[in-house]
Amino acid sequence: MSLQAQRQTMLQRHLAARDIHDHDVLDAMEKVPRERFVASGMEEFAYDDSPLPIGEWQTISQPYIVALMAQAAQLQPGARVLEVGTGSGYAAAVLAELAAEVFTIERHASLAEQARKRLEALGYRQVHVHIGDGSQGWQEHAPFDAILVAAGSPDVPPALKQQLAIGGRLVIPVGGHGTEQTLKRIVRTGPGRWRDEDLGGVRFVPLIGAHGWTASGERADTRAPQTPTTVPERVAAAAIALPAPEDDAFAEAFDRYAHCRVVLLGECSHGTSEFYRARAAISRRLIEHHGFDFVAVEADWPDAAAIHRHIRDQPQSAGAGAPFQRFPTWMWRNHEFAGFVEWMRDFNARRGDRRALGFHGLDLYNLRGAIASVLHYLDKVDPQAAAVARERYGCLTPWQHDPATYGRAALARGYSACEDAVVRQYQDLLQQHLQREEGPSDGLLDAAHSARLVASAERYYRVMYYGGAQSWNLRDEHMGQTLQLLLDHYGPQSRGIVWAHNSHIGDARHTDMGQRRDELNLGQLARSAHGEAAALVGFGTHTGTVMAADNWDEPAQVMQVRPSRKGSLERLCHDSGQPRFLLDLRERSDAALDEALTQELQQRFIGVIYRPDTELQSHYMRAAAARQYDGYVWFDTTGAVAPFASSTGDQHALPETWPTGL
Repeated sequence: MSLQAQRQTMLQRHLAARDIHDHDVLDAMEKVPRERFVASGMEEFAYDDSPLPIGEWQTISQPYIVALMAQAAQLQPGARVLEVGTGSGYAAAVLAELAAEVFTIERHASLAEQARKRLEALGYRQVHVHIGDGSQGWQEHAPFDAILVAAGSPDVPPALKQQLAIGGRLVIPVGGHGTEQTLKRIVRTGPGRWRDEDLGGVRFVPLIGAHGWTASGERADTRAPQTPTTVPERVAAAAIALPAPEDDAFAEAFDRYAHCRVVLLGECSHGTSEFYRARAAISRRLIEHHGFDFVAVEADWPDAAAIHRHIRDQPQSAGAGAPFQRFPTWMWRNHEFAGFVEWMRDFNARRGDRRALGFHGLDLYNLRGAIASVLHYLDKVDPQAAAVARERYGCLTPWQHDPATYGRAALARGYSACEDAVVRQYQDLLQQHLQREEGPSDGLLDAAHSARLVASAERYYRVMYYGGAQSWNLRDEHMGQTLQLLLDHYGPQSRGIVWAHNSHIGDARHTDMGQRRDELNLGQLARSAHGEAAALVGFGTHTGTVMAADNWDEPAQVMQVRPSRKGSLERLCHDSGQPRFLLDLRERSDAALDEALTQELQQRFIGVIYRPDTELQSHYMRAAAARQYDGYVWFDTTGAVAPFASSTGDQHALPETWPTGL
């Protein structure tokens, strides 16, 4: 009987006649030539329903078991699958017929190399072979829609459970060493929640590894203490290690948020290079692979509109100058952000006639332009009041602990006397912006925002003049409304990415802001509107350098960031010993870690101004990170952004007309 005939017999007698009913699985088994995966001289037995030796005391699983596990995994065409135990590569080839991408791990280097060559020869380019400990999974490529383990484990390895996507399936034999095991299907039903199902008795070779068996047949986790005890150790155990932001694999860990309507990406300081590069990498991933529609940032609407037109290759508004020219220029006029802008432009060009990616500012109020106008006016009419204003605006943050600053501003005679004139300055500035913003870019959207602003401008500007919780709340409420209007504008299925400071994107209800100051923020509003479909991702660092200023409207400088304080969230992350990671705070598998991060800890916030000499009062507030964020991205050491020539004198910087002059 020919091998093709034997394959048909296998399908009918050993699979379809039993309980293999998934037609996709049967089709996949029919397509893969099993004879190409057995040892030389064993081809005539390739389609017997029995395991066959392949070397290193390992076997190729019998066809029925391969089909049973593939059927239990319930794979969809776009699925990403992890296989533990590559062996000959046969099961990986079957999985590749069913899924978009297969990651397979083999601890024996010789078997891994043989399997890689077979798979490449047969054209399975979507299969990635790795040599390593399969009991620990392949964290860099998690989460997976399915994980299949071709070796028996004493228990379900926790690392594999945690690497499942929500709704993902883990199929694994569990039981004793050298005895019959139970084939289990573990379904992840939510963050920290799984459902177990028994699929019957099986017998596999043992899973050798840190979360399986030793080579001598003992449980690996009994040889030495494996359970972390301190909070930093628990952080290290839960951390999802990340490569550098420039590595293509960096953003894959953030696929766990791909189902969300809005993904809010933070920063604990405005002037840190790694945060811009990381947010750009994550945004590219969400846009290219998951179809997100726009990026909205903590910036003025008119300035962002210039970028929006640039990336869509539209003409700029008549009379509009280069964007982001006001203090702090380094926040957006830097090389890190410019690179992302050009990527967005190239992406839209590649899209052709399909709906273009958008870029928008959430701050139509033009906060910084308004402040600059106030200072310019006060410098002329009352320099003493101008000095008070500079001090006040330098502390216009919700994490400051110096209420006397606000008191001095409110009680200064010259300051209050200038109020009406300054509000008129604000309104004139607004009118100038709106007149300049006549252009072809999303006219109805621009008009809607302009009308909303005009209706509340006087109230907002008068409140902002004196500051406090009401000023902060009005601003973040406006940003929340702008975000919702953007989602409505792009359509009911649209999804957006937000870049803003941690103080805006972390849920204020779980910080000093909300609990002691009655302040709300954008992250809180996004959660209220979208529930778990809003992902709030904070960013943090231990030390390094940052671009900031000593006071409002003063020159930018590269400052040394002091090492994080003992007892802070940042110090816990630093003490974990991990240089870069993502902490999934929706994960509830470690109750002790969850409890620790639910407690209020000091957390550092650096804005436009950095005052290291008074850091505790100026830049720390208490917050419960596990409730404040859904994820936390850590860079132990960070560096300052690279601003354009106006800030640094760099002769190789982009032109001051960027982006219109490119």
